[in-house]
Parts: sequence; structure tokens; C-alpha cells
Amino acid sequence: MHNAAFAKAGLDYVYVPFHVRPDDLADAIAGFKAINVVGINVTLPHKQAVIRSVTSISREAELIGAVNTLTFVEGNIYGDNTDAPGVLKALEEDGNMSVPVGENAIVLGAGGAARAVVVALALRGVASITIANRTVEKAVSLAEEMDRKTGVSMQGMGLTVRESKLLVNTATTSMDVTQPLLISADWLQPNTIVYDIVYTPPVTPLMQAATERGCQTLGGIGMLVHQGAIAFEKWTGVTPCTQTMRQAL
Repeated sequence: MHNAAFAKAGLDYVYVPFHVRPDDLADAIAGFKAINVVGINVTLPHKQAVIRSVTSISREAELIGAVNTLTFVEGNIYGDNTDAPGVLKALEEDGNMSVPVGENAIVLGAGGAARAVVVALALRGVASITIANRTVEKAVSLAEEMDRKTGVSMQGMGLTVRESKLLVNTATTSMDVTQPLLISADWLQPNTIVYDIVYTPPVTPLMQAATERGCQTLGGIGMLVHQGAIAFEKWTGVTPCTQTMRQAL
């Protein structure tokens, strides 16, 4: 999607993958800096370890505890996490939906993606967040950490969902159409926005069940596009054509 956007904008850039072993991470970052690479995306398993290599870190990345975007500027390395703002842009621009400020939101899952979603919602102004996960201990641990970091009331629990204006799924089990839903579809109410950040398949079983119960739904392709577009602009100073990026995906 980045190369399609570079071509569309007439920019002489290229986006290519590099396989970097954990023990070589610091050397790789120093190498990218030395040869004047403008920026990189960082994927698992490096999102936490790379923080040691940055000059400064954004508030979102600090709260999430992970960096997915580095920008090299005049000898400095800036670390960001574009997932959090990408979540909000997809919800508000693609879905034409609003974060329920002052209301409760529910997040399914307690992994890395959940951390980004929780931070995004907390900074946008929800009153409280319930983190529901199959392993209750992980949900409780994440809720306690994020409650402390953000000042927003959070609760960790098992997969029993109460009524909420917004439900965001971050659990990758949505990718497997043969698996049962993590939650009972009967718990979905027509006034609930159901946002599944999983983008394969485009319509997940959770989204299908929510649609059948009158909920507004949104899939994950928009988050993938927007987090990439935010990184693109940080690197180039140019706002990319997100439609071009979406078509490439």
C-alpha cells in the first residue's frame, strides 16, 4: 500500500521488508540511520525492544509500551505508535461513527492490539473501559496498568459482556470462521457499535452476528490503511491518498 501511494504522489521512495533478528536490532537501527533511511515500520517481536534505540517517543507509544514507526530526522530517531490514531481515524472517517465520550466501551482481547485500542479510547475521552479476555488474569493486569497510566477507570474480566455503546474486538480468533464467537451474540444490542479490527475476512463472524442484531459495524481494513497513512505522512511530509492504499490492500 505504501508503494502504491508513493507512485500516486509521484514520490521517489520505496518501501521494502527486512528480516532482522532480535540480537541484531540495535545494529540494524544504527545502519538505517547511517544510510539516511527516512523511516521504518517495526513489527513483532521488536516493538518493545526498539524503544531503547529512539531519541524521543510519542505519548501514545509511551502509554502503549510499544513503537511501530520510526522517523529519522537530522540524526534523531523519533518513535511513534500509529495504531492508536489509526483506530480513531477509521472509526470516525470510514465508519462515520463517533467514540462514545463519557460512556463505557468494551475491548475484547488483552494483547498488543488491545493496548493500542485502549489508549486510543482513553485519550479520546471515554468514561470507562472494560477489557474482556479468555484469560482473565491478562485482562485484569492490562486494566490495572492502563487505569494507572491514563487515569481512566478500567476493569478486567472474562468474556461476559455487559451493554455498551462501543465494542471493539482485537482478538484474532475472528479470523477463523469455523470458531464460535468469543461472546454470545444475544448480548449484542442494536445501539452498540461493533468494531472488529481484524481485517481478514472483511466481514468477520462477529460483524455478521452484530449486523443481524441491528448493530452498526466496522471492519479492520480502515485501521490498517490509516495507521499506514499516518506513518507515510511522518516520513514524507505528504498526505497520501488513502483510497489508493486501500485499493492496493
